[in-house]
Amino acid sequence: METPKIIAIGSDHAALEVKDRLAGHLRDLGWEVRDFTVVANGKADYPLAGRKVALAVAGGECPRGVLLCGTGLGMSYTANRVRGVRAALCLNSEFAALSREHNDANILVMPGRATIYEPHEKILDLWLATPFSGDERHVKRIRMIDDPEAG
Repeated sequence: METPKIIAIGSDHAALEVKDRLAGHLRDLGWEVRDFTVVANGKADYPLAGRKVALAVAGGECPRGVLLCGTGLGMSYTANRVRGVRAALCLNSEFAALSREHNDANILVMPGRATIYEPHEKILDLWLATPFSGDERHVKRIRMIDDPEAG
């Protein structure tokens, strides 16, 4: 069965422009985009959007997610606190591919204003196109992430 092309997205105020551009890019690629960004008084706090996207992914509402904030760090911290989420902060397409291939990352995190080495769209496209390898050594490590007592 094919995974539905539904993706959650969210950002803080430092990455709103990048988030909007990527949402349009995703729609052009045929994805249904669910935006969880919460803007109030011109500001968008990363913990609000980060948690909403992480819960949507962990709960199965959206198979994948994309998060952006100024550095990407706050979103990474927030999303990875939700059980079942493997959010990867990626600064280039190599990190993006490895996060999928080795770690089965289900949320891509990128910085909106910090330096990245390639266009956001290139990183996102490769992340979306890269399957999880399913290699037993990676499966074992993911189990150890999901249940630290198992390791």
